[in-house]
Amino acid sequence: MDAITLLKADHDKVKKLLTELETTTERGVKIRAELFSTIKGELTVHEIIEEEIFYPALKSHPKAKDIVLEGYEEHHVVDVLMAELEQLDVTDETWGAKALVMKENIEHHIEEEEGEMFTKARSVFDRQELTDLGTRMAARKTSAQRELGIPINA
Repeated sequence: MDAITLLKADHDKVKKLLTELETTTERGVKIRAELFSTIKGELTVHEIIEEEIFYPALKSHPKAKDIVLEGYEEHHVVDVLMAELEQLDVTDETWGAKALVMKENIEHHIEEEEGEMFTKARSVFDRQELTDLGTRMAARKTSAQRELGIPINA
């Protein structure tokens, strides 16, 4: 699997989970907490493979540097929101609004990656390089899931 296909699959999975989370209410405490935990795990592993492998490889190409730097910053914003959500009880009246802001930030980030960033990646990497990156990222994804105790292929 090439790097872009792997990242796109992660994006699709997270978008589906975010849509499910958005439909929860303060009364759906258990499902809201479980979905948030799953999303946090998925995003953490996704960030690891992007920030350790994909972003550094792409950043080495001058035409892609700015979009990669923006990607790092967008990850940071989502990390801050997730940390704040973790500190709040899922029944807090602000939890849903903060979760929605997180969802919107993630969706914006995914759009930029799948648009401008993936286009740049396809222009600077050949097919074999994308496959090699994908192989490295898949292996790191598995090791990160083990390290963090996240179910593999959940």
